[in-house]
Amino acid sequence: MSPIDDAAAGDRPAARPAANLLADLPPPAGSEIFQTLFANPGCRVERIVSHGHATPPGEWYDQDEDEWVALLRGEAVLAFADGETMALTAGDWVGIPARRRHRVESVSQDAVWLAVHCRAGAST
Repeated sequence: MSPIDDAAAGDRPAARPAANLLADLPPPAGSEIFQTLFANPGCRVERIVSHGHATPPGEWYDQDEDEWVALLRGEAVLAFADGETMALTAGDWVGIPARRRHRVESVSQDAVWLAVHCRAGAST
């Protein structure tokens, strides 16, 4: 590393150790398990483990933040309040704008998600 790199590295917080998103999964519980992997004032990254836990009937997610979500393992069906449904398999992802009401209609026992929540309207 050059002296410039050394100085710049000292100004930044240390990187967190890498981990595998599909390792050390929590055992089944009474509901989905949300684990925050990273957060700052503008965004939050979560791993969600869904052991067959769909959103309870009649309930909707209605979030203040934009959400990008990827299904890493398993299968799921998302439903939106406007009547649209979306079947997802491992590797599929979707962007959900803030305030778009949605729910997990069905989900497999082995589903693992990666969700990124960002302040609505934040530019990159």
